Amino acid sequence: MTLVSTAVRATHLVTNAAWFGGSLMGAVGLNPAARRPDTQRERVEVSGTGWERWGPVQGASIGLHLLSGMAILADNSNRVVAHRPTTVAVLAKTALTGAAVASTAAAYVYGERLGKASGEDGHPTDPEAADRARRKLAWLQWTTPTLTGSLLVLDAQLGEQQRGAAGLLDRPW
Repeated sequence: MTLVSTAVRATHLVTNAAWFGGSLMGAVGLNPAARRPDTQRERVEVSGTGWERWGPVQGASIGLHLLSGMAILADNSNRVVAHRPTTVAVLAKTALTGAAVASTAAAYVYGERLGKASGEDGHPTDPEAADRARRKLAWLQWTTPTLTGSLLVLDAQLGEQQRGAAGLLDRPW
């Protein structure tokens, strides 16, 4: 394994970890903390500010994750074509990655809609649109960490496919 290959794989894993960790922190920490202010508008502003600050990091992580994934796929194209378990795992990873990008984009869109519909001084300009966006975000906040966490599991499986049996954990109990 070359230094370039190691750097590309590390980038792929670290960017997925950032994507997973940031979305999980949002669901577990930021969004519940944003419920503490007194008015609905303040709640939207707190949550919106946090996500706006995280957005560029998340966007860069997603972009680098996709680029490094394509580089890994190109590097391992022969194995992906010839080894059926790898083919299946790569197809599953591609589908999960697409779903994670879609859920991240959807959360961004619904967050924007919520912000616009929330109006000023806690008086929503469009209460129905705000409620719809809030309901969508309630489940979308868990979709992205679930999907990106699944990608981490598939990365572990793909790594295990590349090594032979060796070590304490490979022994039958």
